[in-house]
Amino acid sequence: MSIWLRILPYVGAVLLFVGLLFGAYHHGVSVTDDKWQAQWAERDTRDEAARAANESAARVREQSYQHAIDKAVQDGQRTIDQLTADAAAERASRNGVQLEADKLAARLAASQDGVNSCTAASSAAASRAVLVLADVLKRADERAGDLAGYADQSHARGLTCERSFSAISQ
Repeated sequence: MSIWLRILPYVGAVLLFVGLLFGAYHHGVSVTDDKWQAQWAERDTRDEAARAANESAARVREQSYQHAIDKAVQDGQRTIDQLTADAAAERASRNGVQLEADKLAARLAASQDGVNSCTAASSAAASRAVLVLADVLKRADERAGDLAGYADQSHARGLTCERSFSAISQ
């Protein structure tokens, strides 16, 4: 046992030294972990601030896009409303012209009533041809007016769509 008593202080010193080394190592690991944790927290804070700034900028950009689209739609609707009003005015003037054509055809038919019988048959055929021609022209004019109105509105809608696209693609 005497050997153990002599070795015991050395073993205690070695154990104390190993304990001190482990404590120093553990302290270094803790300090390094705390340092990295602080850097990660700082990075997370910067990332969150950048995300918030990007989100805010994206919202502003989205609102400006929506404002531009709304303006293009309002302008387009104003154009379409103007075209609709113009088409209605044109239709009213066209109806007046067609009414005058109908009156002229009726006068032509009435003027042919008192003509002698030889020329009455040829005049009746001619007045029927004039009435048919007037009816065909009236229908063609109506259809042309309708198609012009559709074309004008389609053109206005296309321009509105183009303006909206241009507003968001800039």
